[in-house]
Amino acid sequence: MPRYRFGDFTLSPRRRILICRGEEQPLIPRYFDLLLFLIERRHEAVHRRDIFDRVWNDVIVSDSALSQAIRTIRRTLGDDPREPRFIRTVSRHGYRFVFLDVVEEDDDHASSPPAPVEVTTIEPAAADPFEPLLQRVTDVVSTAEEEEEQREAAELLHALGTGEALRRLDRRPRHALARALLRDTRWDTAHAGPVPIFGEPAPFAVATALVGLRLRRAGRIVATRWAGAAAGGGLAGVVAGTIGGLLLAAAPGSAAPVDVAAVLALIGGACGALGGAGVGAGLSAAEAIARSQRTFSLFAGGAAGGGAAGAVAQLLGRWSLAALVGLRVPIGGTFEGVVIGAAAGLAYALATSRAEGGVAAPRGRRRWRVALLVAAACGLAALFLSAAARPLVGGTIHLIAQASQGSQVKLSPIAAFIGEPDFGPVTRALIGTGEGAIFGLGLVLGLTRRP
Repeated sequence: MPRYRFGDFTLSPRRRILICRGEEQPLIPRYFDLLLFLIERRHEAVHRRDIFDRVWNDVIVSDSALSQAIRTIRRTLGDDPREPRFIRTVSRHGYRFVFLDVVEEDDDHASSPPAPVEVTTIEPAAADPFEPLLQRVTDVVSTAEEEEEQREAAELLHALGTGEALRRLDRRPRHALARALLRDTRWDTAHAGPVPIFGEPAPFAVATALVGLRLRRAGRIVATRWAGAAAGGGLAGVVAGTIGGLLLAAAPGSAAPVDVAAVLALIGGACGALGGAGVGAGLSAAEAIARSQRTFSLFAGGAAGGGAAGAVAQLLGRWSLAALVGLRVPIGGTFEGVVIGAAAGLAYALATSRAEGGVAAPRGRRRWRVALLVAAACGLAALFLSAAARPLVGGTIHLIAQASQGSQVKLSPIAAFIGEPDFGPVTRALIGTGEGAIFGLGLVLGLTRRP
């Protein structure tokens, strides 16, 4: 594994450090990977898509995340984007490392140990370095370019000293937005100090501003993932409904025609899409907003989204049955949605715990492992609901069929495959567990699809 020398800098992939004149220059891991990637492919302009696939290969981030990374690297190298010495922007394409005299050499760990990092202090100067930056992060902005300049000012405040910046910020006008900016940028600034929210001035205003910042930056990603989760849940419902309909038509003593599979597929698809939209929206928003307490946020987001979708399904189901056919069946939905959504959120959080700096997007076998883990969790949650006599879609259809005269979708004949005389607890548990597992599988495969 070689190391690279360019100008006053030495980049060591083996030790993962960037050194300038004997001093280590701090970079967060993904920014280090980006700089290394550009140097490795310095003979060509690297497309933004290739950068995302290499540096953020396990997560999805917004385009502004790459712009911020390049800006931070340029500042570390002392580079000027208007007259670049190291990194040049290639319009409508990506970036290129343009320094010509790059020396590749063996990275002998013993030959050039990094000099100890000296602790430097900011000497008093005629102009206060904090004040113009604090003014910038509390300004009112209206364009995307101005927002990026605000973020850069927040990063520079971290470099000067996070604690001192917060002390000087105090309660000046628009301090809540400035604290939110400092909180958000600390994750992308090496050696940044903590930026607490609760216990500090205007905690709820800061939290609200932080949520708004992160949702704006990840809005398109959240919308795409929400739609993908709805599609995945809907497809899972179609599969589950089709399997159930075919089993019902083939069951001994069943009068149901094969056509019933299409009806159950349609119902399953609608319910799955609604559930996927609710849980997917909750998970997507929680993952975009939370960078600390991620597990709890995904658990709560999944529960909230599932509960909302279940409440909608419950109200629509009861109103439709009462208005169209005069049936009043105790249809559930809200509690079931909360339980399934919470199980999906917790399992998803645990399975993607290493995803940092964006929304998780595992690939290949890892994606299937995440999907199978969430499917197992949703299946267990559905088993719990079935044991508590709270059926999901299949069980609810059976209740409606029992209350209707001449219905062909009673699921009692399926019990014959299991050995039960009627639609008993074992049949209910197996059908519910299968529904939950298929829903969880489709939900994650739709949620984690990379655009």
